[in-house]
Amino acid sequence: MSRPKRSSDRDTRAGFRTEGRDCTTAVPQGLLKAARKSGQLNLSGRNLSEVPQCVWRINLDVPEEANQNLSFGATERWWEQTELTKLIISNNKLESLTDDLRFLPALTVLDDLSSNCLTTVPAVFSSLTSLVRLNLSSNQLKSLPAEICGMKRLKHLDCNSNLLETIPSELADMESLELLYLRRNKLRSLPEFSSCRLLKELHVGENQIETLGTEHLKHLTSVLVLDLRDNKLKSIPDEIALLQSLERLDLSNNDISSLPYLLGNLHLKFLALDGNPLRTIRREIINKGTQEVLKYLRSKIRDDGPIQSDSVTETAMTLPSESRVNVHAITTLKILDYSAKQTALIPDEVFDAVKGSIVTSVNFSKNQLCEIPKRIVELKEMVSDVNLSFNKLSFISSELCMLQKLTFLDLRNNFLNSLPEEMESLIKLQMINLSFNRFKILPEVLYRIPTLETILISNNQVGSVDPQRMRMMENLTTLDLQNNDLLQIPPELGNCVNLRTLLLDGNPFRVPRAAILMKGTAAILEYLRDRIPA
Repeated sequence: MSRPKRSSDRDTRAGFRTEGRDCTTAVPQGLLKAARKSGQLNLSGRNLSEVPQCVWRINLDVPEEANQNLSFGATERWWEQTELTKLIISNNKLESLTDDLRFLPALTVLDDLSSNCLTTVPAVFSSLTSLVRLNLSSNQLKSLPAEICGMKRLKHLDCNSNLLETIPSELADMESLELLYLRRNKLRSLPEFSSCRLLKELHVGENQIETLGTEHLKHLTSVLVLDLRDNKLKSIPDEIALLQSLERLDLSNNDISSLPYLLGNLHLKFLALDGNPLRTIRREIINKGTQEVLKYLRSKIRDDGPIQSDSVTETAMTLPSESRVNVHAITTLKILDYSAKQTALIPDEVFDAVKGSIVTSVNFSKNQLCEIPKRIVELKEMVSDVNLSFNKLSFISSELCMLQKLTFLDLRNNFLNSLPEEMESLIKLQMINLSFNRFKILPEVLYRIPTLETILISNNQVGSVDPQRMRMMENLTTLDLQNNDLLQIPPELGNCVNLRTLLLDGNPFRVPRAAILMKGTAAILEYLRDRIPA
């Protein structure tokens, strides 16, 4: 890239609100010029105490080079600039940010604002609706604004190493959030994460958290990593068993004296327990590693109480995995769990064990099921959450369609290519996961389920969607169509203004281009609307 020509008699005010020292001393014009072409600006380590106005207004004002040379070649067309999408301002001396941040609506990555002296975050952050990554670590923040929930596309939020004492409850409304880092703060409790259904990692180590309750765990069913090390926890509730996707759990350096036996039913790859005054597990077992600890906890479930139906008699022909039913999980957690058994049939004793108990969640994932157990219909008046993922289902039977209170349905990683018309009767269904199946179109029946809020159908062979019918789905806020066979995106899809998250990456269409997709759902919908024929 050629260096911009310098002029000794240039007008330092031309095109800008502030004077030249702000924009030439702190931020060289060559850096701004390059940023207008690349859409990225790195201001880290420049000893800035405030962000110059020329940065906030980089895509608004006439750049200085326009006043230096009026004969522009193809590479000098400053008006054909790229909107700023990535801004890095780490390792400076910033104490605050102004509301002028709103002049950068296309920002997708504010990575990062770390290692500054920020004490507050302006509420105007909510206007950054395209932002997917925000790093606020190593500052002096004591709180976050409730308006942060306005960043509906945000996936990665890093607030490590601050002075946070509480987290706004509105954080629970961030539906796209996948990674949340809150290590090394002063938190005493956690918020509920009622809408964070995509949350994969929650890091809250090195705080002052004393209790962990059902309300904190019941919504974390998608979490893979949970870091609770170096807190003041004295116990872990049985509801930890609700985290069926959990792979890594760090409980190091707390005040935990015993563990719930149901923890043994999780499929953990890593469990850290060092630095706790555990009295119920011998040190030699802990030293043998995660799998030995889980094995020990499972053995205590069997020793601790009834674990099979009275009507079942174990014989030499009964497989161990089929002779044991976790009654404690049914009565305590209201979960009917028979997952990861690699079985082709769910034994009758599993359903018999329910007896008169209330069951709200069914987990038959990670088996070899070719059809849905017919006896699931016995739970039709109470079950709201069914997980049948990672099986061999090629069709959906009518029994599933009779679950009157079904709200969440997970059918990912099966062999499905269609859904039955009877599913229209699922009048309370809010979320359905159909990822990694064999669908070639969006199933017709989904258009007729008005309560649907989330449709996940990535990694299929979907070649088309009906935008007119989708527009009638007024509650639909999340639509994941990634990695399918969409050759074109109908412009009319832009009229689905209720969509907060629209994921289209990994399809063979040419437009919208990747640059538009990176700007987020609002920009995609606006782009599509502009292409609707008059």
